[in-house]
Amino acid sequence: MTDASLSPSGISPGAPAARPAESARDALLKKRHRSEKLFRAQGMAAIVVAMIFLVVLVGRIVAQGYSTFETHTLTVPVYLNPERIDVNALEGVNYDYIVAEAMMKKLGVQDDDLGTTSGKIMDLTSRDFGNQLLQMVKKDRSLIGKTVNVTGSVKADADLYYKGEIKRSTAEEDRKLDNQQLDWLDRLKKDGTVQTGFNTKFFTNSDSTEPEQAGVWGAVIGSAMMLFITAMIAIPVGVLAAVYLEEFAPKNRWTDIIEVNINNLAAVPSIVYGLLGLALFINWLHVPRGSPLVGGLVLALMALPTVIIATRSSLKAVPPSIREAALGVGASKAQTVFHHVLPLAMPGVMTGAILSLAHALGETAPLLMIGMVAFVPGAPENFASSATVLPVQVFIWENASERAFHERTAAAIIVLLVFMILMNATAVILRRRFERRW
Repeated sequence: MTDASLSPSGISPGAPAARPAESARDALLKKRHRSEKLFRAQGMAAIVVAMIFLVVLVGRIVAQGYSTFETHTLTVPVYLNPERIDVNALEGVNYDYIVAEAMMKKLGVQDDDLGTTSGKIMDLTSRDFGNQLLQMVKKDRSLIGKTVNVTGSVKADADLYYKGEIKRSTAEEDRKLDNQQLDWLDRLKKDGTVQTGFNTKFFTNSDSTEPEQAGVWGAVIGSAMMLFITAMIAIPVGVLAAVYLEEFAPKNRWTDIIEVNINNLAAVPSIVYGLLGLALFINWLHVPRGSPLVGGLVLALMALPTVIIATRSSLKAVPPSIREAALGVGASKAQTVFHHVLPLAMPGVMTGAILSLAHALGETAPLLMIGMVAFVPGAPENFASSATVLPVQVFIWENASERAFHERTAAAIIVLLVFMILMNATAVILRRRFERRW
């Protein structure tokens, strides 16, 4: 039988109501859910904003620098006039004017008494033409009196005109090339004398005062030599220091002070390391200024804290059972660390080392302090030679007055970013390939 004392809802009229408690609980759950949704939305917004900034940054660099990888060259038949070439003083010959004469003949124009026309022609052709003629005559003097074909780049301003950076619609007084020079360039392009191709010289040439001849080869070699010195010092010293601090050092006040200072050194501004290198390596030890050797030493000091911290974190990640098992079968402390613990921690060690080197590759401030800001027209011959590196090369070109250097600045940044991306990708691949999960 049904109890008549129960209401139709099944709840006794005299029972206490649970509605207020349930309402409070539901309100709390709704508030928590709203907070979680808000947090997720904020996180997604932060990621979107970061990606937008990244796309804008990279897009701006690529848009400004991609044209550097395109170049315009022309081939000129040059008559090596014996009347203008002194075989006893080949280096004193004005080969640029000889090239200008050949260009005037091709264009069907004559020079005036003031040399105005030849001067305008020289403003369209790179000085590399004259240098090529000099090297050809030095190698074979029998070429004097003959016609030879010489291929080279057009001048930087002419190259910018072909790329659309200099426009004919701009007022003549506001651009470096006048209307007559633009007419000549149009004729040379129309008759096929000027050809468009990939700018291999950007990768094979070193720095130059002429933008069309400037390249990153010397900076790449300088960066490689400097990173070699950095790796040879920072990685062994940093790994051994981390192993000692984590596995062998007694836990006392002194080791605590050392650990705190290592963590603090990782946050020290890089220019401070440049000042330290200037005082220690150049002024005291007299290491050659502006060389890959002193640059590598300075960056090794800067990379040491990062290597030590990364290595210690990797060692801590190895389970204590590995150490206990090794010690249990009779291994010594050193054998346990170097035969078992360190090999298992090596993926993290390699990752930290590569990331520290990638960070060092992009540093500029400490290198400016030790004199690596000088103009270096070639690749360094040894570790004590004057050199430049990619970040400093970017700094030098960006401060140049020539407009064509600015697009090369962006192109050098692209090269630097490619190297850094490759190094970071290597670190990620090594970590995923050899990492063990416990």
